[in-house]
Amino acid sequence: MVNKLIEIPKFNGTKEANYQLCLKQVEAMTKDEPNLIANLSNVSALLNQALTNINWVGFYLYEETSKQLVLGPFQGLPACIRIPLGKGVCGTAALSNAIQRIDDVHAFPGHIACDAASKSEIVLPLSKNGQLIGVLDIDSPHLARFDETDQLWLEKIVQALLLEISV
Repeated sequence: MVNKLIEIPKFNGTKEANYQLCLKQVEAMTKDEPNLIANLSNVSALLNQALTNINWVGFYLYEETSKQLVLGPFQGLPACIRIPLGKGVCGTAALSNAIQRIDDVHAFPGHIACDAASKSEIVLPLSKNGQLIGVLDIDSPHLARFDETDQLWLEKIVQALLLEISV
């Protein structure tokens, strides 16, 4: 396989325009590349460039043997390494297989504070063929940073990513 030259675009449009551009880039980067770590690494880097007012973006991968989420590719400060299913926002998203969009993480029961600066968070589960792969986790130092538009476009980005990765 030939290495693809990935050009990171300039994200300076509206929120929707930035997400549209980001989705196109995710589709181009992941096309015909089944390697999970390579794809997650590039997607976390791209989202870090595309999104404003965030302080952490990355993936936690499900480890079957321990029944925990384990830190995967990310952009930001060092993070918690292991998160049990059902614990914190990430563990809740993974266990319930449902998106968690939290306006104030300090009001979330059992929140795991990896970065004290984080005030809001969105976590999207990654599942393929009924199998949990992990979660996409994005934190912000602003309360209520994530809205319906973020959730809609991040779901599209996760779906594009899942199309190409092998389980």
